[in-house]
Amino acid sequence: QVVELISSAIGDLVQGIYYENSKSSEENCLTDDIGISRWKEQVFLSHSALLAKSCQAAMELAKHSTEIQDMAFQYGKHMSMSHKLHSDLQPFVKESSSDTMAFSLNSAPAILHQEFLGREAWLKQIRELQEAIKAGKGVTSAIDLCRCHGNRALAALERFPPSEARHALANIVYAVTRFP
Repeated sequence: QVVELISSAIGDLVQGIYYENSKSSEENCLTDDIGISRWKEQVFLSHSALLAKSCQAAMELAKHSTEIQDMAFQYGKHMSMSHKLHSDLQPFVKESSSDTMAFSLNSAPAILHQEFLGREAWLKQIRELQEAIKAGKGVTSAIDLCRCHGNRALAALERFPPSEARHALANIVYAVTRFP
């Protein structure tokens, strides 16, 4: 039973991380209206399932009743959700105004802001910010930095003898440093 719980928790974790990474790498991830209920599902998979099921497994090992195991599961789930919300809130509740922390558009405060503001007004705010960033020097500087790291990766590859594998690894670098 314990092995099944932990293996299912690891499966949940992998599924949650895969979903987060696949959505964040999509070009138009801002058009994905996840809402707070979807946020909760994703946080459960990627953050809470492991703690919740580990708490439940500990009670199983201690031979506690199913009711106690469920309470342990609930504790782990809600403790982890609370921790994730605390983390998401930090950029918005820090005391010092000089502390500007990065935040995710998929954080709970951002998603709830979107729900209160309305989807269209939210997208308008994001598009305005995106255009301001495009108009600045951040994009060209980021491209330069990307190519710099790509060149360093290629320089490191040069230390290996020529081979199909080295050529394939170099092609990966070329693919991620090419911009229109």
